[in-house]
Amino acid sequence: MTFKLFSCCIPVRGALRSTICDVQRRTFSFIPNKLHELLIDYKDKDIDFIKKHFNNEYDKQIEEYYDFLLKKEYVFACDNPEQFPSIEMIWKIPSVITNAVIDFSKYSNHDIVKISKELEALGCLAIQFRFYDLVEIDEIQNILQLFNLSRIHDIQILMKSSYKQSFRDLEKLCLINTRVSIIIVHSNKYNKKKQARNCKTPILFIKTNITNHSFCGFVNYNHFVVNITHFTESQKHNTCLNRKISIDTEGNIKNCPSMSKSYGNIRDTTLREAIEKQGFKDVWYIHKDQIEICKDCEFRHICTDCRAYIQDPNNIYSKPAKCSYNPYTATWGEDNPTNNPLHGK
Repeated sequence: MTFKLFSCCIPVRGALRSTICDVQRRTFSFIPNKLHELLIDYKDKDIDFIKKHFNNEYDKQIEEYYDFLLKKEYVFACDNPEQFPSIEMIWKIPSVITNAVIDFSKYSNHDIVKISKELEALGCLAIQFRFYDLVEIDEIQNILQLFNLSRIHDIQILMKSSYKQSFRDLEKLCLINTRVSIIIVHSNKYNKKKQARNCKTPILFIKTNITNHSFCGFVNYNHFVVNITHFTESQKHNTCLNRKISIDTEGNIKNCPSMSKSYGNIRDTTLREAIEKQGFKDVWYIHKDQIEICKDCEFRHICTDCRAYIQDPNNIYSKPAKCSYNPYTATWGEDNPTNNPLHGK
């Protein structure tokens, strides 16, 4: 009998252990590297062939492996495995830009009307607005209404806690603007999570006083994304910076507000002009199989990669400085925050 992996269940080998990423059900499981070897090196071979190849010394272990795969619904029995092709690891999207980050301080004077029109022309699909200082709900509403007729389908808001803002005000903002996928309220007295009534938008309150872009770049378990879009994009592209554009608090256009290189200012440079400048797109193509240590990690195709904060600033392929995971010991360091909101896409 031959057992075939469902095409949506993709094994990823790590230094110490491997994973099977189910990009349809958006979950993953750990597996031993020996099982990964069976799935790759003996693909489409029947169990009897595999057992005989190992001189029947590991029959029980092989059966246990496939019992596990069947129980998890990662494999199915078939007589013609060649008729079930694997998913092509190709990522394509028509948008020039898929996501944007716009930062605000109390001194920011962004022309949001201009920015909204330029993002729409570039095909942008998601935006994160980050307010480091106090901002009125009405001001946020004025910004959001500019995107009512746009192709934007995901808006995230990071804002500072204020006694003037009631939870009902935040609920109303979510109800009026159904594209808002999350509101994160920083500098709050408590860490707590609520949900707006009559809609599913989460409202997250955190104690952390986020004052600038330096709170970005953390890589941790809670930020993993298991789906076909992210998985295929990660094969040849950077999972944070690919097709991203950002505007920092001073209006500088960058790949990310935390990066030092600027490609002009929104006051005198269009977003399209910035994208076409030499070097802007280079970071789009730095992927996990190129990055030191990350290329040996079993999570490399489901995590978000940071190039703004890296261990060796002189090596663009250096591991993210704010990732504490060690794939050689399969352990996380103590500095692994679980609720940081500034984590890329």
